[in-house]
Amino acid sequence: MDSTAQTILSNVGQLVGKEFEKLRAVGGEIEELRDELATMHALLRMQTEAEDGAVDHFIREWMRQVRELTYDAEDCVDLYIFRIRSHPRDRFLVWSKRLLATLFPRHRLAGNIKALRARAVSISDRHARYGVGREALRRSPSMAPMMAARGLRSANHTGQIVGMEDQANALAEKVKAGVCDNGEERDMKLKVFSIVGFGGLGKTTLAMEVCRRLEVDSYLQAQVSVSQMFNTGEDLKELLKRVLQQMFKREAGNEEGNKENDPLTGIDTMDADQIGSKLKGPSQRQENMNDAIRFLIMIDDVWTVAAWDAIYSKFPNNKCGSRIIVTTRIETVAKECSDPSVEEYYIYRMQPLNPEYSRKLFLSRAFGTMDAPPHEQLEVTMDNILKKCAGLPLAIVSIASLLASYKYPERKDMWETICKSIGSQMESNPTLEGMGQILTLSYNHLPYHLKDCMLYLSLFPEDYEINKNRLLYRWVAEGLVEDKLGLTLLEVAKSYFDELVSRSMIIPASSWGYAGRIEVCRVHDMMLEVMVSKSLEANFVSLVGGHYDGMFYDRVRRLSIQQGIEHERRHSMERMDMQHVRSLSMFELNGKNLFDRLREFTLLRVLDLEGCQGLENKHVVVICQMYLLKFLSLKGTDISVMPNKVGELEHLQVLDVRDTNLHELPETVIRLEKVERMDFSHRQNWMIWWTLPKGLSKMKALREVARAEIDNVDVAREFGELGQLRRIFLFVNDNLHVDKKGDPKILREVALSLSKLYSLRFLGIGRLGTCDGKLDFLDRLPSPPRLLRYLFIDGEITKLPHWVSTLSHLTFFGGVWINLRGDHIFGTLCKLPSLQNIKLWRACIEDTTLVLRSIHRFPLLRALSLCSTYCSSPGVIQFERGCMDKLEELSVTFHLGTQRRIFGIEHLKNLKEVQLTGKRDNSSSLFLAQEKLRSESNRRPKANQFKVIVRYE
Repeated sequence: MDSTAQTILSNVGQLVGKEFEKLRAVGGEIEELRDELATMHALLRMQTEAEDGAVDHFIREWMRQVRELTYDAEDCVDLYIFRIRSHPRDRFLVWSKRLLATLFPRHRLAGNIKALRARAVSISDRHARYGVGREALRRSPSMAPMMAARGLRSANHTGQIVGMEDQANALAEKVKAGVCDNGEERDMKLKVFSIVGFGGLGKTTLAMEVCRRLEVDSYLQAQVSVSQMFNTGEDLKELLKRVLQQMFKREAGNEEGNKENDPLTGIDTMDADQIGSKLKGPSQRQENMNDAIRFLIMIDDVWTVAAWDAIYSKFPNNKCGSRIIVTTRIETVAKECSDPSVEEYYIYRMQPLNPEYSRKLFLSRAFGTMDAPPHEQLEVTMDNILKKCAGLPLAIVSIASLLASYKYPERKDMWETICKSIGSQMESNPTLEGMGQILTLSYNHLPYHLKDCMLYLSLFPEDYEINKNRLLYRWVAEGLVEDKLGLTLLEVAKSYFDELVSRSMIIPASSWGYAGRIEVCRVHDMMLEVMVSKSLEANFVSLVGGHYDGMFYDRVRRLSIQQGIEHERRHSMERMDMQHVRSLSMFELNGKNLFDRLREFTLLRVLDLEGCQGLENKHVVVICQMYLLKFLSLKGTDISVMPNKVGELEHLQVLDVRDTNLHELPETVIRLEKVERMDFSHRQNWMIWWTLPKGLSKMKALREVARAEIDNVDVAREFGELGQLRRIFLFVNDNLHVDKKGDPKILREVALSLSKLYSLRFLGIGRLGTCDGKLDFLDRLPSPPRLLRYLFIDGEITKLPHWVSTLSHLTFFGGVWINLRGDHIFGTLCKLPSLQNIKLWRACIEDTTLVLRSIHRFPLLRALSLCSTYCSSPGVIQFERGCMDKLEELSVTFHLGTQRRIFGIEHLKNLKEVQLTGKRDNSSSLFLAQEKLRSESNRRPKANQFKVIVRYE
């Protein structure tokens, strides 16, 4: 072996001659380039933190050159690390072979490094020659926000509708007025109401509040947005799909549903006309008016009459009192949308907040309460700020959220500085420019580590709902998250997200589903315009499609393909050099032309093709050669085969292949030792999961797995070695692993492994098999995961595991098919100090009468969801005095063909909302329950009344 190595080394020396020493020095050159990189980053940070007046056009151009050099240097370093550098554990022979194989790339790299360092010197000389000093980039001490925890206000403000209560009441009464008057039906035709006003006045907030107030009136509701570039093809189809999906939500835990009568069946393959026909309901097909669909739909941000005409044509006039609420900035659009009437009855023009409500909204954001008087030294400054905000809620919230982050002693100076920065033109004539100035001010005062994260949102289209986890993992993969001692990068990213929410830079939303809490966010369209402008100026992103077709980009770093006219987009793309692209995001549904160029993306770190059509298996082969990839999402694509070479993506952190045609993943995925999140599901068959492979223990970084199956004893044993695992929904298949006594060995191993997963926060557990099928093995865990926040049991079980009562951190408990007595379930769960949400769906309670007893107090329980359309028990739900005294939300689903009665609702003193769900065929049972609950609510003092909402599946 040694002689062979000597021969190879001798040959290498003969081949490269005098250049050998230069090539061996590439590693040292890389280290020096890294030092240059650190200096460049420091300069860029100084620029982002500099006061606005200090950064003139020359400095911006100089910093643009520094930023581009930084990108090129990072690419150079990454190429060395990932393609050329030898690994420390390589033996001499392997090292020598690698040196020979990378000879010519090293030669090119040496030249590139020399050119980069020459560029750095040239930029530095130019900086000195024109007399620009670092003083110009220094930030005033008063500009640095003090981000103590108590300085940030929670984003969960009731003050978001401050000043809109009267407007919401007036508009809600108008919407209802045509439907009934003293119990008698009047005009039952479809009516359209328009809310029109300047951006930032709160049109969307008002429309959503009206819809919320009308939830008690038995409408099927949906809320959708329209982009500026809305087209009457795919965009219209997707909008109608969202409407239908919101109106007819499938019962959680019932993905398969009753396909025969399910309105959602087959909508993915339908065109716009076919989807629109489903909105007509059975009434127009069977002439049965009792079955007609009565809907209330909010269509947000309509920009053109053509878009409205296309949308409206798909909604039926079924004469059952349906209503549509449209928001728009454009007066002519509002007039075209709304029905003609005397004095424009159906058009509501938004008004700015009056001084009193402006003050309340400001105080609620800046100090956390509308009643908090500001310090007397701040009173005059606050009044001046409010005058300049001109009653625009978005402006008030943005400025108040910014000022909330500053503490004494710098608070007074900072308030005055911000006040001077706001253009006075807003006071007399609110304009887009003035509003943009206020939003820019909020951005400029973000801490350095949040600015790039905020700019990153400009990659997403207008009105796009961004999944929180998708965003956080992308931030991490892009290197936008800084290391913090004692925290993972994902935990730091979550703190960034929370901080942006607290500052009202992004708008959060969430819902509970079968797999837990789903969190999303979006960016106000005016804030997005500011972020896009700044991103394009800094070459932070490159956008193609829509408004951005025809734009030319010198160097493309982060590419976002958005919807637009096909030939214009293709022309823009043909001129682009893709070799420097590090992030590719596709929001255009059909991307086949670009997919054929994937080989050009040699430096890609992030590839997000969620929902794209035209991706073929041959393209995935190319993707699996992108060795720098850290984030890969092929969710919702048509791929059916994952190549074995996916295991060579050694730097991959996220692999998302949900909702595809994949039946399995290759066993080579065990080589993905840096993967933190694995999401896998089949588009048609929800029972096809990722089968955990042998060698699983190598995937030490794994933190989250959406759904997975274990069918091997050895894998069940390895499962316990995933010490970083935080989240998994696991199904145990014991068909092939039964010992002589008929005891599945795999269950014992899974129980042992679960007891070792000390980091686990989310656990869903189910069982597949031919034995008794019960989940009783859970009771045999030597030690439960003590930090569990979420527990979902899917399958029959004799009793809840004894350790459930010890889960002091548990906030959510859910179940399906557990089939236990109510006293046992609630007697166990009521002891948990942190439990806030219980959801018991199909076949969970075997009692015909469920009694929630006075001993079931539940110190923090806020929400309770019971029953399923497909289970008849319990027929009676009874609350005793003193039980669940913190309960705010109650949801009950009614079984088809039977009544379900609720007693003791008067004992739930803190109740805010009751939601009743069922089939339209069972409307009489729902109606009786609804009337009884409303009577109870009306007996209460007005401040303690609760809403009663009826939803039909």
